[in-house]
Amino acid sequence: MLKDIPTMNDYDFKGKTALLRIDINTPMDPKTNEPLDDRRFRSHKDTIDELVKKKAKIVIMAHQGRPGDPDFTPLEKHARKLSEITGYKVKYVDSIFSSYALAEIKKLAEGEIILLENVRFFSEENMDRPADAQATTILVKKLRSVADVYVSDAFSTAHRSQPTLVGFPVVMPSVAGRLMEKEIRTIDDVLKKPKKPVAFILGGTKADDSLKAIEKALDNGIDYVLTGGLVANIFLAAKNYRIGDPNIEFIRGKKMIEQIDVAKALLTKYEDRIILPVDLAVDQDGKRTEIAVSSLPTRFAIKDIGSQTIEKYKEIVRKAGTIYAKGALGLFEDKKFAVGTIEVMKEVGNSKAYAIVGGGHLVAAAKELNLEDKITHISSGGGASISLLAGYKLPAVEILRKK
Repeated sequence: MLKDIPTMNDYDFKGKTALLRIDINTPMDPKTNEPLDDRRFRSHKDTIDELVKKKAKIVIMAHQGRPGDPDFTPLEKHARKLSEITGYKVKYVDSIFSSYALAEIKKLAEGEIILLENVRFFSEENMDRPADAQATTILVKKLRSVADVYVSDAFSTAHRSQPTLVGFPVVMPSVAGRLMEKEIRTIDDVLKKPKKPVAFILGGTKADDSLKAIEKALDNGIDYVLTGGLVANIFLAAKNYRIGDPNIEFIRGKKMIEQIDVAKALLTKYEDRIILPVDLAVDQDGKRTEIAVSSLPTRFAIKDIGSQTIEKYKEIVRKAGTIYAKGALGLFEDKKFAVGTIEVMKEVGNSKAYAIVGGGHLVAAAKELNLEDKITHISSGGGASISLLAGYKLPAVEILRKK
């Protein structure tokens, strides 16, 4: 997969201005607007370090949150965190391509670094369109005019087709950064000859991405999909369980009610391979209470898988040859409802399978449980890695391929 993608070995960076797209989107403290996790910052350290040592002039592009979300913030504190982690001064520029930003880029000396403002502050970055259309955006035209090479290192957003991810490779020399290269190489190794049986463990709230990947993965022959979180609730509703008003309203609030019909179609084709919870943990007046799926509906919020489901999932994990896990199986932020995620993750860590874990909460669980050395690969991106493992092509990867 990497053989036709140029890497940092293929370009002489000395004295050149490099546009480096990274992903340092991270949970933010709602009171202080400080990044709460530094894993994504650390994941780009090797790329930044190499660019400095090769005497490039480095212009970093990144995003934080989405318009309307509480974590949609400027990147000033991200620049401080990058400085702390890389050991290099990273200057924050509070615009993307204003006259001031372009002047700051032109002033860069070899080895100097600036971080531009949150690229999603500019509306063009929030549109998913084909690469040739994104190459014509104002953002790409302006930044291309002051740069020599584009370095693509934001693997965790590689399944998106936005200007800073796919526009620059259309119009200028472009290479994969070291994190991008590592992620593609690792997943490529899995895809060549996965050890059977293959199990996907899918939870979290980004159910639309997960359901899309489930269909492709099952079409390509994976053996099991273990479900939790919002993904499980959608499948339970698709199986005509009345999951209760608070849970249907949560699905509706996430704008995913139509995913129930998608899940119904998947169950029609693959019911024997899509494993649903047999019991659930609900929040009954602040307490964890377990109920059988057969006793639904419930007037309480479903917040975790139950004990019988945990044991059922652990048994499948023990027998698996390849495992991919993305998304928490319950409300991981609340210890009462982190039980399913923690117990299943322990089993993944202790298994002999080739295991890949992606997505913020599962990576946090692996770290908290000291499983990082036991898991084959901890991916920087849940959505991107599951899309690639399921068999989809990633726009930000495909555009790098040599023409």
